[in-house]
Amino acid sequence: MGALIGGIIAVVVGVIGIVNWWELFVKGLKAAVPFFILLVGAIAIAAGISDIKDRIEEQKEKEKAKQETEKTQQAEQK
Repeated sequence: MGALIGGIIAVVVGVIGIVNWWELFVKGLKAAVPFFILLVGAIAIAAGISDIKDRIEEQKEKEKAKQETEKTQQAEQK
């Protein structure tokens, strides 16, 4: 029950604050949005590079397994 009352109070105070300081709120958004876009872009680049590395490693492992299979087949034929 206390969390509900505290949440209601926080919402009311937040709405009052946004209404009273609307210009500052918009300026804060103007400053924060490009930063978060930059941050998300950097994370996406890191994830893409990691994905490429994983694919290359997976391909190497498949080639290695294929070579081992070929060696085993050649040994069985002899």
